[in-house]
Amino acid sequence: MLGLLLFSLISVPVGCKKPATGSRLRLRLGYFPNITHAQPIIGLARGTFKEYLGKEMDLTVKVFSAGPAAIEAFLAGELDVAYVGPSPAITGYIRTGGRELRVISGAASGGAVFVTRQDVQLKNKEDYFGKRFASPQIGNSQDISLRIYLKRLGYEPKEKGGTVEILPIANADILTLFLRKEIDAAWVPEPWGSILVNNGNGRIQLDERDLWPNRKFATTIVVASKKLLEGQPDLVREWLRAHVKVTQWIQQNPMEAKRILNQEIARLTRKPIPETILDEAFNRIELTWDPILPSLQAFFERSLELKYLKGGDIGNIADLSILNEVLREAGSPVLSSP
Repeated sequence: MLGLLLFSLISVPVGCKKPATGSRLRLRLGYFPNITHAQPIIGLARGTFKEYLGKEMDLTVKVFSAGPAAIEAFLAGELDVAYVGPSPAITGYIRTGGRELRVISGAASGGAVFVTRQDVQLKNKEDYFGKRFASPQIGNSQDISLRIYLKRLGYEPKEKGGTVEILPIANADILTLFLRKEIDAAWVPEPWGSILVNNGNGRIQLDERDLWPNRKFATTIVVASKKLLEGQPDLVREWLRAHVKVTQWIQQNPMEAKRILNQEIARLTRKPIPETILDEAFNRIELTWDPILPSLQAFFERSLELKYLKGGDIGNIADLSILNEVLREAGSPVLSSP
């Protein structure tokens, strides 16, 4: 399982094609080898994207291990479509003044938990004093959630003169420090929450879903370049048709979906996820095409509060017009635009 976060970047060419247009087209995709990125992993493995994109498409896939790296590649013009977390997408949007990317769909909701060691008690607000906490990466979605949660309890990190310590540490290293009792708790995405419980003698202190309206918040969203949206909307439409189809198939076939997902993660990282951990983690995640835009706004406002961002506006970050066309075709409810 450690290979999931230890490997850095893989480039995999995939022969995929667009409906007969007579000309060669190209699409460059980025995603992570993680369960919250199930649609691209399973959709590529089952050939769904190939089916929808057609015979004249060259699809190049780049697999990343972290959102900031994926957004850097996106902003460098190396990707056309990417599955990323909300915070990196928001940062990329603000950095470029909204000129480079748009959110075109959701992919996953939920799947983040606050885990404590079994011997650590955090029953009262006073129990947090002097504790050491970890998040996977400074400025990522779990890091923001952890810092805001502690701030609401009245705690600031030591680097700001406070009384708690917040360490940005790779998920695999969080497990190591958990076992060494060098950190008290961590806010992590799945499957790492389930790994800390099953392999790190931890327990779930809080499921982040419990902090959000209707227990829904964006964990993974789909972004596309403005250039692609404006220049090749038909290509975006085919991608979203495939994305919706894959999401529906996963929802209807969870056992087979988990088998394919784990098989592909093992291929990409050389380490499968133990079945019990995969089942537990999967139960905390909802795969969806809804980007849950109010949660993006909340992450943006929290980034401003934490001074990760200095200003800006994300009112136009999403363009759901093509997704809604696809949903109408499928007879599914359309989504509200911002």
